[in-house]
Order: sequence, then C-alpha cells, then structure tokens
Amino acid sequence: MGKLSVAVVGMSAVLSAWAQEAPTDFASQVPLSVSGNGPWYRLELPLAVQLNARQADLSDVRVFNAAGEPQAYALSRQASQRTESRHVVDVKWFPLYAADTRQTLPGVVMKTTPEGTLVEIKPSAATKPGKQVLRGWVLDASAIKAPLQQLSLDWSREQDGFQRFSIEASDDLQHWESWGDGQVARLSFADERVEQHDVSLPGQSARYLRLVWQGQAAPLLTSAKLASATSSNLPLPLVWSQPLAGTRLKAGEYSWQLPTGLSVERLRIELKQPNTLAPVMLAGRSDARQAWQPLSNGLLYRLAQNGQDVVQDELQLPGQVVNQLKLQVDERGGGLGTEAPALRFAVRTTQLVFLARGEPPFSLALGNASVKAANLPLSTLIPDYSFERLKALGQAKIAGEVAVAPPAVTAAVESGPNWKKLGLWAVLLLGVAALGAMAYSLLRKPPVAR
Repeated sequence: MGKLSVAVVGMSAVLSAWAQEAPTDFASQVPLSVSGNGPWYRLELPLAVQLNARQADLSDVRVFNAAGEPQAYALSRQASQRTESRHVVDVKWFPLYAADTRQTLPGVVMKTTPEGTLVEIKPSAATKPGKQVLRGWVLDASAIKAPLQQLSLDWSREQDGFQRFSIEASDDLQHWESWGDGQVARLSFADERVEQHDVSLPGQSARYLRLVWQGQAAPLLTSAKLASATSSNLPLPLVWSQPLAGTRLKAGEYSWQLPTGLSVERLRIELKQPNTLAPVMLAGRSDARQAWQPLSNGLLYRLAQNGQDVVQDELQLPGQVVNQLKLQVDERGGGLGTEAPALRFAVRTTQLVFLARGEPPFSLALGNASVKAANLPLSTLIPDYSFERLKALGQAKIAGEVAVAPPAVTAAVESGPNWKKLGLWAVLLLGVAALGAMAYSLLRKPPVAR
C-alpha cells in the first residue's frame, strides 16, 4: 500500500499545481500600496473594482504578492457591519430667537441640570429687547448615549412648503460642530400630500443639536425624535458612481443599463431645469428576460425658494441586486424632458482584508467569470477578530487605475473552451483510473504464505 500512498500524494501535488491561480488568469490587475501595522491590511474596494468584476458577489477578486502567490483574504460586507438595533426617542426642544431672519443668533444663556439635561434657554443680558423672530431650536439629546442616525421633525400644519436648516452638535453648549444641512417638506400635488420628515445624521454622538433656519423664520415644532444605533458596528459608507446615460423609452419613461448586477441602495436623478416637479415610480430587474419589479416611488423637485434652489433628487432603494432600471414620471408636473436624465447610483463599500505573505509589492486582480469564491470568514482570517481590531489594521490603497473592460470583449473570451478546467478534469480522471488499476492489482495478488 506504500505505492498507493505515494501515488495519491503525487496526484494531489499535480492537481494542486494545476489548480494554482495566477494574476494572468484575471482580466485586470492593479498595484496596492500598504501602510501601518501588518501583517493584516484592510482595503476599501473602489466602485471601479465592483464594476470590473465578472461576478456580482466579488468571488473573482484576489490579492497576489510579488511572486504571484495568492494571499488569504476576507470580504467585509454590509451584512457583517449591520447595526444590531435602533432606538427612537422623543426629545425636548427649546426655541432660539433673533431680531430678523438675516441676523446671526444672539447670545443666549442655557441652563442644565447636573446630569446635563437642558431645562431653559433665555436671551443673555447683552441681547437688545424688541420684536424677536423664531430662528431655530435646540434639541436635548443628553439622555441618548448611542450614535445619532436620524432626525424626525413635525411642525405646525399652517406652515406648508420646504423647511431648510443647518445642523450643529455640541456636548457643552459652548462649542458647536457643523453636521451639515437638513431639509424637510410638506407639499400638496395632484390631490395628494407629500410629506418628508426625516433627515439623516452622521452617526456620531452628541448631547445637544442646534437647528437654525436659513433665510426664513423657523416653524413651530410639534414633535422632534432622534433615532440612534445601539451598536458600534455601523453600516459601511455609500460610494457613488459617475453619471450614467440613459434611454428614453417613450413620453415620461426612461431606462438605464448598469455595468453589472449591483446591490443599489440610492439613486440620484439629474434635474437640469429649474422649477421641476416630478412624481416618479422606479422599477428594476436583474435580467432582460425578467418582469420589472417595483423598487421605489417619490417626488423629485428642483424649485426656487428665497433666491436659491431647493432640490430633492434622490430615491432610496431596498438594496436588492439589479442590472436594469426604469423610471416612470407623472408628466402632469411637466416631466423631465425629451432626453433621459443622467443617473448616479450608490452602493455600500466593501472592505477586503488580506494576510500579507511573501514579498511586496502586492496587487489586486479581478475579472474571471469561472473561478470559485476563495474568501475566508473574518473570524478565521483573524483569530482574535473584533470590530475594534478591524479598525486598527494596516491600510492598503489602490496605487493605479482599474480599467473597466467592455462587456462584449469579456463575453467573447468567456465563450471559448476553458482548457485549464478541461485539463484539470482529465488529470483527475486519469488519477482515479490509475488508483483503480492499482487497487485491482493489489486485490488479485495472492496472499503471502505464513
């Protein structure tokens, strides 16, 4: 049986050598630069990588060292980073007044309890008396310890239209950090009411939020809620594509072909003309042979207000994989024109973590429709894995351009016979036949006399 063992070991070595992947097996390679503490490095895959991959789940992504040896790696996607739960809390609000809508906020005195709860806001002694205009509100988030994800406002029914305001955060009521701008709206259109109450926040913690209306008086609030995440495993950021041209199918109907199947979470529709108002319905599908499935609906607009454009050009999607998109526009609002508007799509960033082995430089390879997934779970790649450990890993970055190959060329290459796979099967069958012949020979050999 010694010969049998030698044969098995030898065949395994042949099969392993034949099956060894090399950078030349992939359509594209791009060099990587690494920094920080190894031997594990974390790379945020640019959107160009996902567009150039031949498999939607990125099974054809690999990392090689200078000798062309593959590196062990893991993919960290949205599923492994999802927040555990969300909590929505009603918070107290306190008014901010100024002399007019153009004046910066006057000095105020804010009183808190020893626990940090806000109890009063009143003008400072230096503030001039007179008629005051409601300019904004301070929200007390001191009871919320988790990162703030979303703000939801409701206001007096007498004040319809758009409400735009700046958002600032503070922990001491003295030093304020800008968190960008927010916009909510309550509109009537075609016998329907469209209400937008929610504003996304950056996922950071703060004890207080200050909302200041821009160029207009603030409305009377009737409700203020803050949604927070209870886990530090926050969603990975979104990455946006370049503008994608579309096709006008007929009046009020447009379509777009995505470069590949992608889990799209948001869309941004270009609204070129001022005073555009367009109720829309969006559908998608992953294959031209499938029926269109509804994905989202909403009201897109670009309207002039107080000398500036107020724009709502985004739609939120459920994140399912789609390859084609179709937009239907209610043209009672004027439509979007005779040409299809440009479209940008957003997907979640995917992180690749690899264990550096061998000599640099390292390279990223992708573009092979026939290879199988080779990624490991993060807990296997990093034995003492934790979310905090992931954030502390060394950094890897793309050090060159990733060329997106035309789909037609890819199809032509993939349509030919896969000689490597055929050869592998031939060696495997020959090996099995040799093992069978050897086993048969051993069975027919007469027993040795004792």
